Amino acid sequence: MANDILRVEGVRKGFGGLLAVDNCSLSVREGTIVGLIGPNGAGKSTLFDLISGFARPDAGSIVFSGMEMAGLPAFRIARLGLIRTFQIPRALMRMTVLENMMLGSQNQIGETIFAPIFRRSRVRADEKAIEKKAEDILKFFDLLRMKDEYAGSMSGGQKKMLEMARALMADPRLLLLDEPFAGVNPALSERLIEKIKLLRKNGLTIMIIEHAIPYVLSLSDELYVLNKGAVLASGRPDQVISDSRVFEAYLGVGSDAQP
Repeated sequence: MANDILRVEGVRKGFGGLLAVDNCSLSVREGTIVGLIGPNGAGKSTLFDLISGFARPDAGSIVFSGMEMAGLPAFRIARLGLIRTFQIPRALMRMTVLENMMLGSQNQIGETIFAPIFRRSRVRADEKAIEKKAEDILKFFDLLRMKDEYAGSMSGGQKKMLEMARALMADPRLLLLDEPFAGVNPALSERLIEKIKLLRKNGLTIMIIEHAIPYVLSLSDELYVLNKGAVLASGRPDQVISDSRVFEAYLGVGSDAQP
């Protein structure tokens, strides 16, 4: 469809004798939140790896914003505006929160070889602008007070928020969130839900893998269920979650089974 920012068609990925993603097809409409759920080992994180360039598909097509992405390296995909987070936050623990944020900004002038020598004033201005942007995003996530603390001193939930905040430094058009609520306490999870809703309201397209089904149901405009590497069900969250096939995939029994 014309307003699909992402289309995955017939994607396959095997590891030895294991087929982790099996002829998987899905789409994400621009400006929406799409949830991706499924039992452990369903292939969700592998699919994220394929979409974001951290793995190469064996077959199939991945089109982001009209461009074929299958096989492109992760850094090129990120530069095009498709950014992801990970199940386990990848903060640099011996750097401050602000330093972690500033690393997330792309195309920094100071990263070129000669700019720090011949374009010092431009480099300083660029760094100031990046720092201001980082502080604004930290404020949005209620983390500004921690900007000068080491990332290693943060709680697990705060590290999850930092990773999401750092992803925003790259100005994503599509943000892939891999289990953003895992290890996050309920109070912080509720705050995170509100932040994600605000990001969508401001035009960001988001795709979420999550095991905490109530959270993903409250956020998603559309829901996909993955099982054994293939899409089992898709549609409105309320319809999908009531599908007996989804119940069976999670519990391994039919919905009419007796205890």
